[in-house]
Amino acid sequence: MPKSFHESVAALKPALHPVYARLLCAELQRRGFAPAAILKGLPLDWQHLHEHNQFMSFDQMRQLIERGLALSDCPWLGLEVGLRTPASAHGTLGAAMIASKNLPSAMLLLQRYAGLRQNLANLKFEHEPDFAAVLEEWVDLGPVREYLHCQLLGGLVQLLTAMTGQELPPLLRIEWPFDAPLWADEYQRMAHGNVFACAQLRVVLHPSLVNSPSLAADDEALQHLLRDCDLQLQRLQAGGTLAQRVRVQLQQTEGHMPTLQTMAAQENLTERTFMRHLQAEGTSFQQLLDEVRHERACWLLAHTNNTVEDIAYNLGFEDASNFSRTFKRWCGQTPSDFRQTHSNKH
Repeated sequence: MPKSFHESVAALKPALHPVYARLLCAELQRRGFAPAAILKGLPLDWQHLHEHNQFMSFDQMRQLIERGLALSDCPWLGLEVGLRTPASAHGTLGAAMIASKNLPSAMLLLQRYAGLRQNLANLKFEHEPDFAAVLEEWVDLGPVREYLHCQLLGGLVQLLTAMTGQELPPLLRIEWPFDAPLWADEYQRMAHGNVFACAQLRVVLHPSLVNSPSLAADDEALQHLLRDCDLQLQRLQAGGTLAQRVRVQLQQTEGHMPTLQTMAAQENLTERTFMRHLQAEGTSFQQLLDEVRHERACWLLAHTNNTVEDIAYNLGFEDASNFSRTFKRWCGQTPSDFRQTHSNKH
């Protein structure tokens, strides 16, 4: 298979819980932007984004971040969104961290269950000479690296503040894996000690925080929450819901996509039962097929020099004109116009 296909599969596989996109959308709405302006031309649906918890692909999030940065004209937008993130945004994992006995215990839970919220990076810990959390990136975050680091770390700072009741910025030193931006002073809101151009994102905690008890420590509640986290993790590792499994199968297919009949047979279901299960999960086979084709079409147009004819074939369309009509329905512009608008960014 061509390199571009493997790259598109990597960029479009499930990567991030949609709550992080919703938080960005909420910030843009606070700044006066309407949903139609926020999502114009993007492979996202406002209602679906806010009603379903299906993981987003990295490429979907990247496009939304780039739109947000352009609309807001605020290069530290990730910091703004992160520091507005409530503890509840982290779901059962966040609740379990708050119920933990102290901050190191909570951070270990974050390491264990991080896959419930994102598949972009791994968290590891150092205990000497200081207690520090180090982020190992699994995905090349490219031009949205600063935004994502700021949003995710800002949300973590808010969560740990809720746990300890302390003002964290004076007690943190953060080593950032990019050069100091012109707006570096804004980073003082997250940590008073900031070092730039480092090898990895590294968060060093002041010794007074290491054994700081959680204000809401509750061992009984924690045990219930951990059982829920384990069940969620097991479902994810088993492939998730039917819709998630179908979506992954479609994303990993090059050329002509599997039919509904083929997918139903793979799941050992009749076509009627297959459709009924998808409907109960708020979607349909055709909707999933359109979403995957839409996402891959946008990626291929923006990141490759493949002809429109080649892309149409790659997506399983009968001819380029059929693909072009469908793409215009998806994005409101022709494939050529979309490429001209987006390819120069990458």
